[in-house]
Amino acid sequence: MPSISRRTLLRVGGATVVANGFARQMLAAPVVSADLVVYGATSGGLVAAIQARRMGRTAVVLEPSAHLGGLTTGGLGQTDSGVAASIKGIAGEFYRRIHGVYAGTPVTPTSPARFTFEPHVARAVFDAMLAEADVPVYFGLRLASVAKSGNRLVEVVGTNGQAFRGGMFVDASYEGDLMDRAGVAWTVGRESNATYGETINGVQLRSGHQFNFPVSPYVVAGNPSSGLLPGISGTPVAPGGSGDGLIQAYNYRMCLTQASSRIPFPRPAAYDPVAYELLLRYIQAGWNGPFFTTHGVGGGKTDSNNNGAVSTDFIGGNYAYPTASYSARESIAAAHLAYQQGLMWFLANDPRVPAPIRAATASWGLAADEFTATGGWPPQLYVREARRLLSSYVMTERECRGQSSAPDPVGLASYTMDSHNCQRVVVGGVVRNEGDVQVGVPGPYGISYRSIVPVEAQCANLLVPVCLSASHIAYGSIRMEPVFMILGQSAATAAVLALAASSSVQQVPYATLRARLLADGQLLQWPPPAGPGEVIVDSHDPSVTRAGTWVSSTSIGGYWGTDYEHDGNTAKGVNRLRFRPNLPTAGTYAVYLRWTADPNRASNVPIDIVHNGGVTTRVVDQRGSGGQWVSLGSYACAAGTTASVLIRTENTNGYVIADAARWVLSA
Repeated sequence: MPSISRRTLLRVGGATVVANGFARQMLAAPVVSADLVVYGATSGGLVAAIQARRMGRTAVVLEPSAHLGGLTTGGLGQTDSGVAASIKGIAGEFYRRIHGVYAGTPVTPTSPARFTFEPHVARAVFDAMLAEADVPVYFGLRLASVAKSGNRLVEVVGTNGQAFRGGMFVDASYEGDLMDRAGVAWTVGRESNATYGETINGVQLRSGHQFNFPVSPYVVAGNPSSGLLPGISGTPVAPGGSGDGLIQAYNYRMCLTQASSRIPFPRPAAYDPVAYELLLRYIQAGWNGPFFTTHGVGGGKTDSNNNGAVSTDFIGGNYAYPTASYSARESIAAAHLAYQQGLMWFLANDPRVPAPIRAATASWGLAADEFTATGGWPPQLYVREARRLLSSYVMTERECRGQSSAPDPVGLASYTMDSHNCQRVVVGGVVRNEGDVQVGVPGPYGISYRSIVPVEAQCANLLVPVCLSASHIAYGSIRMEPVFMILGQSAATAAVLALAASSSVQQVPYATLRARLLADGQLLQWPPPAGPGEVIVDSHDPSVTRAGTWVSSTSIGGYWGTDYEHDGNTAKGVNRLRFRPNLPTAGTYAVYLRWTADPNRASNVPIDIVHNGGVTTRVVDQRGSGGQWVSLGSYACAAGTTASVLIRTENTNGYVIADAARWVLSA
């Protein structure tokens, strides 16, 4: 880890500043000027400031809370990465640095990436990157006002009276407060399917995180005249695909552990068992869990998320949040915290809950060495969506599905179109959840530059990489932390280019922006173009030959192209698949194989590498090293199609994966 000893904490006019090499007088000045002013110390905001500094410009970050790093440092340690190989640039560097921390190895451009991590590790990596870039971060800096000259932002003023002036601005907040203050058009809620010609937007009464047993929604079970239990809507369900103002549920991503040092789940001061009557009835109807996820992130800790019909998502508790005042948001966040704390205390302690469930829940607790300032609870509410920009290009389901392609991509997204439930309703006298959608995408897709910039007449020097212009369902795919980092870097790059040309961000030539993004390691198309002397053969390539039966899948991320194939863990010795490249020239080639890893994979997959000297067999373990190119060695190969890699399945002890192979000519 790089040293972070140069960073200091200052109190300036009511705001806490994290500083590096900046003079105290400058930090304490009533007016601070920088080339780029970033609002929101989310992962995307931090990367934007780092990129501006790497391009030789000054940058400051303003954060209304006391937390740095957003969800990346706030408990979301099981990264929603989608196709991990599509995450490049500074985002890719961040995850390589995470790997370096755990492996104790130097970080290089070819280091492996790690997408699971403890919150404090993510914070340390961000601290180091900010220190290296000399980026000051002002905490507790809430917006009081903004000033514009024509269609350009000039300054933002905090509630402490300190002003920040810049040539360019980035709104990297989860809420979109700066774009709102700047007079930029935005929306909240779900569009109808008809709005953008979509199929899974709007009201969606589906099976995800749904009640598997019938449960009465009424205060007195079976008696409608007794009224509804808390959190259940009495409004009839609108037709499928109808638009409304509802948003998907929020929660806190808990960092849990079963270590003896764990902090037991506390009983909140305002605990009311009525809030969990619905869950009690669900348990009594036959549901035994799981009630939350326990994805391991390292150090014996988890990233624990919502799971099932009644879990950590506080469905319906966030409707006012996107446009609420700072103080009102604090109250909403406190209500979410009280609900979630009460939920965990209920599951671990209420005598009406079956003893096995209580014991299983109580075996977990909060990690004592994480979020120490807030008693082990993450300080960052998971704001899954709030305001969304309305620009000249709206990302929709069509882009996610690969049915349309943005001609001006500034980054890739690849995660499932994912909306958590938006409301609880009554259907046929029983309670149902509504709004959960989980539909995969065929592969990484480009995000339009125009979707992160407002209409020029509204603001000419603002970029919005987090609350970007997208429909509700498309945002459900794009809204992932690595993508926010990717878009943060691209936003800052465009801002610096606009400064250099004294132009608006809307007038930055896309060809110029694209060239700089590629030079800085961003990935803008999928699959990526092969490099000089490099040949990649995907499982869909016409040159691939098969024996037996191979099944297409996208269930485990990290694959190349649009999917991968597996042998179904059957017909061992019959199922075979051969990758055959068309090599441009004779020479020595480094040969690599790629697969997606999972515990159900085979650990003893035989691989035959055909080369000038004959056939060399290697055995690979597909339970690990997923989503990366794994070396099979270097071999002399002739030009043309005589070389190959054959995946065999004889005597293998799990699923065998065929994704892609790669040949790289040695210099």
